[in-house]
Amino acid sequence: MSNVRAHVFVGGRVQGVFFRGYTQRRANALGVAGWVRNLPDGQVEAVFEGDEAKVNEMIAWCRQGPPNAWVTGADVRYEPYTGAFLSFSVRY
Repeated sequence: MSNVRAHVFVGGRVQGVFFRGYTQRRANALGVAGWVRNLPDGQVEAVFEGDEAKVNEMIAWCRQGPPNAWVTGADVRYEPYTGAFLSFSVRY
């Protein structure tokens, strides 16, 4: 499969439930690079880069989220793959 980049905005009760930490652990386990952060409007924003199947797994995971999260939607925007990330990080 080819490498892809997905920019994801997750809405619902996604802050204060360790969404970023769980996302980082999941991405590291799958070998997906990028970052995740909280937004002032209550959403979580993430960028995933890597193997298409693994990025799609991350997107599917974001649509459910970790325990205690209540996801109402995930807006996914595919962008050109850049290869700019060596790992996955939490941004503050």
